[in-house]
Amino acid sequence: MLMLIKSVERIPEKFFKYVESTDAIYEVRIEHHKIQIRIFCFFDIGNSIILLNAFIKKSKQTPKRELELAIKLKKKCFLEREK
Repeated sequence: MLMLIKSVERIPEKFFKYVESTDAIYEVRIEHHKIQIRIFCFFDIGNSIILLNAFIKKSKQTPKRELELAIKLKKKCFLEREK
């Protein structure tokens, strides 16, 4: 999946989607043996992709705590860079 993101100009939403109401957090979407895996990430300098946290999606709704963790980790990444 990550090679697909790296190699194409426009990734189908089936595999990579912007998470609404966030500060530029995206969701990598993987299905493996009918298991839905999600990885939150964001674009960094030079179009690098920083992976934040991953989880197995068990319902239609994205768990709020997973999204909150992604937001917290992104902020921490930028705070660490400022030091």
